[in-house]
Amino acid sequence: MPVDQSRPTVTMCRGCCCGTTRKHPGFDHDAQLVLLRDLLRGVANFRITDCLGPCERSNVLVVSPSRTGHQSGGRPTWLGFVLDEDAAAAITNWLGEGGPGLTQPPDNLMRYRFERPKRQRRQSD
Repeated sequence: MPVDQSRPTVTMCRGCCCGTTRKHPGFDHDAQLVLLRDLLRGVANFRITDCLGPCERSNVLVVSPSRTGHQSGGRPTWLGFVLDEDAAAAITNWLGEGGPGLTQPPDNLMRYRFERPKRQRRQSD
């Protein structure tokens, strides 16, 4: 299904650490997936991807702006340690108000936010 550029997009990591009971035993990852998918329906695009990289912060989500949000200066927002329903509700509320570039993330979402990790270049020997 193509991404609707008029809406923000949430990309959820489900790679080596995110979404596994090995790293977060006792957490219902499948229920989180269903909850986010349900909450975001009609508000944002929802995609699942393989490993996004910062495994030490699992579960990781990237919130990308809509076309209008991007044109207004919005850039992708990286969120880590997203392991509770409060975070899912805060993300949904923020995106319902416009998301990156159109509205500031709510204060209760700031504890999950982090800067995108820089990719390290391999040096030749």
